Amino acid sequence: MSSLYISRLVKLAERAASENEDAFDKAAEALSATIGNEGLVHLYGSGHSVLPVQETYPRYGSYVGFNPLTDPRLMWHNILGAGGVRELLWLERTERYAEKFLDHQPLNPGDSIVIFGHSGRNASGIDTAVYAKKRDMTVVAVTAKANLDKAATHSSGMRLADAADIVIDTCAPIEDAIVPVDGWSRPVAGSSTVLAMMMMHELVARTAEKLSAKGIESPTFASPTIAGVTLHDTDQIYGVYRERMIKAQDKHLDFFKQRMCGE
Repeated sequence: MSSLYISRLVKLAERAASENEDAFDKAAEALSATIGNEGLVHLYGSGHSVLPVQETYPRYGSYVGFNPLTDPRLMWHNILGAGGVRELLWLERTERYAEKFLDHQPLNPGDSIVIFGHSGRNASGIDTAVYAKKRDMTVVAVTAKANLDKAATHSSGMRLADAADIVIDTCAPIEDAIVPVDGWSRPVAGSSTVLAMMMMHELVARTAEKLSAKGIESPTFASPTIAGVTLHDTDQIYGVYRERMIKAQDKHLDFFKQRMCGE
């Protein structure tokens, strides 16, 4: 018997691998240029699209240069009530909220940002892309191009893909769920988050390869189950990350002061 979910997911992943070849290369070149210049590759998403952000960094197999931007107000902690899904769904659709969060983040010219969003129509992701472009950053969108047939809901008339420099298509279907069930009116088993994670891991690998070609090795987290690796190794990498963040915050300070003065 063929698997219900895995076989369908693999087909989508293989299609995405083929169709995104050029986008992968361009994105990895941009990310490697940022990290090679000791800048930051920021990661952003809301709702379930926070999960690819968390999966990318920090984790075993990832390396210094990535910076997750996680807003707890855009992540659900309860189903209903405070920190619930309904609240975050409303907030991620509210224009100009994201910039209030981003003002406090060390987004600097020359940095890059990867923004995750299945539909690509939520204000949170679009506003983040527009904000980053104004900061002279490279914007990579990981989204489902199938949703480009839907009209934009943002006041700018843009979708996330429209606001990005490079677009990586997860190839997830509009409905996200991919397993039809006899007797059920709707399919089950979502695909977009898993596919987005796979697309990002491909970028992590390709970016490392391009850094290596430039003679650069970034400190990389490894499991202490590997011989010779200890938890102290992880702490040392956090120290390097902290140094990178302090430099980024210092570089960002003048811009932050201007924003707080209303400029």
